[in-house]
Amino acid sequence: MATKACITKQPQGLAFFERYLPVWVILCIVAGILLGRFAPGVALYLDSLSIYVDEAPVVSIPIAICLFFMMYPIMVKIDFGEVLKAGQNIRPVGLTLFINWAIKPFTMYAISIFFLGTVFLGFIGPEATDIVKMPFGLDLPVGASYGEGTVVLQDGIKMLEVPLWRSYLAGCILLGIAPCTAMVLVWGYLARGNDCHTLVMVAINSLTMLFLYGPLGGFLLGVGKLPVPWQALALSIGIYVALPLAAGYISRKLIIRAKGEEWFKTSFVHLLTPVTITALLITLILLFSFKGEVIMSQPLTILWIAVPLFIQTVFIFTLGYVLAKLLKLSYKDAAPSAMIGASNHFEVAIATSTILFGLSSGAALATVVGVLIEVPVMLMLVRICLRTEEWFS
Repeated sequence: MATKACITKQPQGLAFFERYLPVWVILCIVAGILLGRFAPGVALYLDSLSIYVDEAPVVSIPIAICLFFMMYPIMVKIDFGEVLKAGQNIRPVGLTLFINWAIKPFTMYAISIFFLGTVFLGFIGPEATDIVKMPFGLDLPVGASYGEGTVVLQDGIKMLEVPLWRSYLAGCILLGIAPCTAMVLVWGYLARGNDCHTLVMVAINSLTMLFLYGPLGGFLLGVGKLPVPWQALALSIGIYVALPLAAGYISRKLIIRAKGEEWFKTSFVHLLTPVTITALLITLILLFSFKGEVIMSQPLTILWIAVPLFIQTVFIFTLGYVLAKLLKLSYKDAAPSAMIGASNHFEVAIATSTILFGLSSGAALATVVGVLIEVPVMLMLVRICLRTEEWFS
């Protein structure tokens, strides 16, 4: 694999923010719940700062700004020119693409619908409902049916009332079709994997998401009898993937031209380290300011969502790791190949669930649970990799 795809300054494991990410997430959950409980007008005002289409909020401006700063630091690190050289090591690249796009979305759907729609349905409540946004561009009369939803009037705006467990399912689906392109760089480094392969796969996954995220999301949401907002899916990909990708590519070129590649990799990238997580945490405060009442009344909600996400993560990692062994990959390629599939791009999932279903939706809450379990689960998988390294020798 071409060496230019590697970051000159090696990651030094988990930095302060990353190491304690679950702690920050929990603190932001508490802060969001308290904000929603004691100052609900603040969050409502921020969410009202939106781009409206036909009197319906389509893009929350504060959330869009936060999510851009989640994505930009990831995109600016990538030298997309090196993607063309990935064919020099086709087996790990092919394995990663196969796991991420041919297996993972469908197993996430199957596992989530089994647990949320069957095993935990009695705890969630078969009759419990959630209010989500109407699909962008759809205009149906109040009382009309759309999928498993019914059009209702909420504060003068047409919304869809859907079963709550299906709203959680939607969030899980959006996580399942978003392979990681950020923290996986850290997981690969901690597992002593091939940093070049990891970074090239980050670039390939970012580009692949432009073409497959929308169609796969629309297909699986439709199978799950959920609203399929195709226009909003396309809009979310444009805002939350294409825009930061283009900004990262252009600014990378300009900065390297002005300051040099060494300064870019050792100084500029270092400055961006806390930006993504800070933007994520601000977003979480807003998300939970709307979901505080649900969390307080049903604290086990987090558990019902976390179980299928945990099982999916472990299953995909195991499948990728075993297939890497069967393909006779080296350990340095096998470890990151398995973890890229197991880890989720929760930034895009949060962004998409927010724009599709709303900041206060169960789908948005499900994507946040993905953040909550990401670090401890992936650290567990890193330790498994290190303990089984000799398996590939």
